[in-house]
Amino acid sequence: MYNVLKLNKIAAVGIERLGMDYHVADACENPDAVLVRSASMHDMELPNTLKAIARAGAGTNNIPIEKCTEEGIAVFNTPGANANAVKELVLAGMLLTSRDILGGIEWAKTLKGNGDQVGKMVEKGKSQFAGSELKGKILGVVGLGAIGALVANAAVALGMDVIGYDPFLSVEGALKLDPSIKYTAKLDDIYAESDFITLHLPLNDKTKGTICAETINKMKKGVRIMNFARDGLVNSEDLLKALSDDTVAAYVTDFATDDILGTKNVIAMPHLGASTGESEDNCAIMAADEIKAYLENGSVINSVNLPNMKLGPMLPTSARVCIIHENKPNTFNDIIGSFTSTTSVESKTRGNIAYTVVDTELGFISSDLPFIDGVIKVRIIR
Repeated sequence: MYNVLKLNKIAAVGIERLGMDYHVADACENPDAVLVRSASMHDMELPNTLKAIARAGAGTNNIPIEKCTEEGIAVFNTPGANANAVKELVLAGMLLTSRDILGGIEWAKTLKGNGDQVGKMVEKGKSQFAGSELKGKILGVVGLGAIGALVANAAVALGMDVIGYDPFLSVEGALKLDPSIKYTAKLDDIYAESDFITLHLPLNDKTKGTICAETINKMKKGVRIMNFARDGLVNSEDLLKALSDDTVAAYVTDFATDDILGTKNVIAMPHLGASTGESEDNCAIMAADEIKAYLENGSVINSVNLPNMKLGPMLPTSARVCIIHENKPNTFNDIIGSFTSTTSVESKTRGNIAYTVVDTELGFISSDLPFIDGVIKVRIIR
């Protein structure tokens, strides 16, 4: 029986997917794994029994990844599971800011009580809410991961010209993009050419304040900016100044903060990007599958701190030894040398961390493994 600590509400379909061998609870003293969405784990004491954390979502800012790595805890996320939901909200954001839909709706409410005159009043007053079409406009997509790629392709289907930027774009990712999308290796190209800019990148020391006075000065006057990725990507003070002089025509985000709420030409909504039933189900299923694969088989799928490794089934007479260790030749050699017999060996690295999996018979597992220099955690699956 595996114990799973649930820190947020997780869609029932994901819990059910774990099966009868898993006890999932909101409180658990010795968890083997943690399922989390937005709850912060930075001040949480990580128990010695904890082997894996699965974040039902893409961002992992709420998880102390460095600490987890030091303690040999695998951290997973669910890239792409909520991508369609976020894509649709980004498209809605572009439509809301290009056409004053919200202003028109609020104005129409004020006509209540005018009876048969409402129709005439609407025709007379509707011109004040005129906007522009998306077709023919240029969209700059910063980040072409699962969400950014879907947004870019959808914008092409709407008749927009799209420029994409992503320094980490893989060949596989590039093949998913519509061939008409222009790829650039320079962010300045995005700023200079785009009528709309949408952000789809993680928040870290390098990306914090991506939108700031310096970058805004490189943009077209009247640009419209959308941020459905992370709040800290935009410097609010610089943005508000640019909105006040119409350098930026509009800002749309699902990160509503006190400093931007109520500001003209800002559409700030709750964090609704992944708030669909379908998205929550997809994230829960993917997170559950990642935990099951790691705990039961040793496979690493969508980890943010360990190298990914998909493993086959174990032989009935074998045990599987999963070792997280420092990426040093001597450590790997010492690990392999501690086994007198092995059925198979798989090893992959990710930066300074390595993950080695050895299939062997139970009698050939050395008790010295945990004490080898550089070994962080040893786990045996029978």
